[in-house]
Amino acid sequence: MDGRRRNLIVFVGLVLLFTALQTMFASRGEQEIPYSTFEQYLEAGQVEKVTVSGDEISGELKAPQNGVVRFSTERVPLDLADKLKEKGVEFRARHESSFWPLIMSWLLPLFLLFGMWFFVFRRMANRAGGGGLLAIGKSKARVYMEKDTRVTFNDVAGVDEAKQELEEVVHFLRDPLAYGRLGARMPKGIMLVGPPGTGKTLLARAVAGEAGVPFLSISGSEFVEMFVGVGAARVRDLFEEARRLAPCIIFVDELDALGRARGNANMPGGHDEKEQTLNQLLVELDGFETTAGIVLLAATNRPEILDPALLRAGRFDRQVLVDRPDRSARAAIAKVHLRKVKAAEDVEPDVIAALTPGFTGADVANLVNEAALAATRRGREAVQPEDFTEAVERLVAGLERKSRILNPAERKRVAYHELGHAIAAAATGSDPVQKISIIPRGIGALGYTLQRPLEDRYLMTGEELKRRIVVLLGGRAAEDLIFGELSTGAADDLAKATDIARNMVTRYGLVPALGHATYDSDAAPMLGSGGAIRTRLYSEATAERIDQAVNASVDEGFDRARAVLERHRAVLEEGAEKLLELETLDGDVLSAILDKVRPIGGPKAPGVTPPIIAPGAGEPGIAAEEEGGDVGGQGSLGDAASS
Repeated sequence: MDGRRRNLIVFVGLVLLFTALQTMFASRGEQEIPYSTFEQYLEAGQVEKVTVSGDEISGELKAPQNGVVRFSTERVPLDLADKLKEKGVEFRARHESSFWPLIMSWLLPLFLLFGMWFFVFRRMANRAGGGGLLAIGKSKARVYMEKDTRVTFNDVAGVDEAKQELEEVVHFLRDPLAYGRLGARMPKGIMLVGPPGTGKTLLARAVAGEAGVPFLSISGSEFVEMFVGVGAARVRDLFEEARRLAPCIIFVDELDALGRARGNANMPGGHDEKEQTLNQLLVELDGFETTAGIVLLAATNRPEILDPALLRAGRFDRQVLVDRPDRSARAAIAKVHLRKVKAAEDVEPDVIAALTPGFTGADVANLVNEAALAATRRGREAVQPEDFTEAVERLVAGLERKSRILNPAERKRVAYHELGHAIAAAATGSDPVQKISIIPRGIGALGYTLQRPLEDRYLMTGEELKRRIVVLLGGRAAEDLIFGELSTGAADDLAKATDIARNMVTRYGLVPALGHATYDSDAAPMLGSGGAIRTRLYSEATAERIDQAVNASVDEGFDRARAVLERHRAVLEEGAEKLLELETLDGDVLSAILDKVRPIGGPKAPGVTPPIIAPGAGEPGIAAEEEGGDVGGQGSLGDAASS
């Protein structure tokens, strides 16, 4: 029996008990009868004894009459005593107070109901983390004392610039008065800005660990409840607790849940509570002195939507960028996490960094853990380099699904599709192909082509983006060339190629026909009757030209991919046969095939690697209405070429 059913049974039982007690104490089992009936019983000699209390007559009959044994009636005539003596009925008068019957009939059941609430509902509220009504305005911040933080700057790698910025905070917390000896003041608030997984929370805890001060951690969403005014009360309670624990650090994670810009008249209902909470936070930031030993740290990955009042001088004075790590930073991060696993001596952090362009610190930590799990499954004594390669493939392309058996026709189509990607990449001078496989992986990938970028890059030219489209459409072009018809397997390839082409037109101004203007609006969407409506800053005629330019870019990429494959059709067929035989091509076998591909004209693009990685780049995303899954798993570590 689950908890909800048990609580319901207890509640129904207590209600029935309340009803029974009320009935028992409200009545003593007497049946009320008319006074005329009482006179009839008295004349017939059926009344045995009578008690008179005020205006009420109660008593018992000698024998049951029509089911009545004990009775009560109202109206006491003046000659009642004479009539009772005449009939020989025992009678007496009683003077009693109604106070105690009232107490017993009402207050006792109320006490029982209160007990039910205290022991049942209060217990349920505590189990849900509510803490009851008395704690509704209390701060939900989790307090980590100095000995509980257990994180220092030695545990944080790859963000050296951010650590240097925060070292000032450590010095200030250790000695607030001495730090201001020259008249300088410490910033009241420091905002950590960066993509998810880059170590913002870890940095904040490391500051507390280095300074040896308490660390109050809370999420922005925990301030807001269904009751109006609760968020503001929790903000006040949080700062009062911080003043008691000073010097200390307040860390607000996901600040955008609390600090979203105010004053959007298109937001219906429920907006006032967030504004009150934000207003209270602004007041508290203005209220405490910089010498109080309190530092407010906050983290967000969406600084563009924050209220400007939060970012002005005197509140969040300083913004610290915690960006995705470069190769040397990834090597440092890998070195930190390798200390936690038993790795072989030939495992080099720099090699791991080379495998993981675009990875965040959290991604690298996850990679090391996956490699350790892979080595454990194989029964090894230490984690080997090949375990990291397998972990990268698992994170990028997904888990192998050997139980999914493809029919011969589908396997052949997948093989040509993947070789189309690889040959297009080799011909355009894109990232080197490391591995090709037709073993299904992830949710929808029936195969994948894994590319390893040569270096980290943060800028891409228009020609490099066009070549990226050619590589993405190489699989679809191979299907069209060999089978004379297309399939649903290139759905995700088409989506990525279209996204690159649209960004070239609307964001980067790389299409001469549309000039150097940008047509992509980052403004917040407005809410209309049909849902979110994003404002468009250009005309219908321009929208038509944008659509034509996007289609032209994608069509051009497809035509170039098909031309490359027609020129290397022999290599395509040879590689597909080998892939059907082995299911996976890598190393010398793959190199022997791709070395026969002649690069097309133009300079070779070294390491086309954008700064953002596409999660699950092994083509897991396919529209639900399409059948069979996406066979075009590019799987490049830098797959978000348009980012």
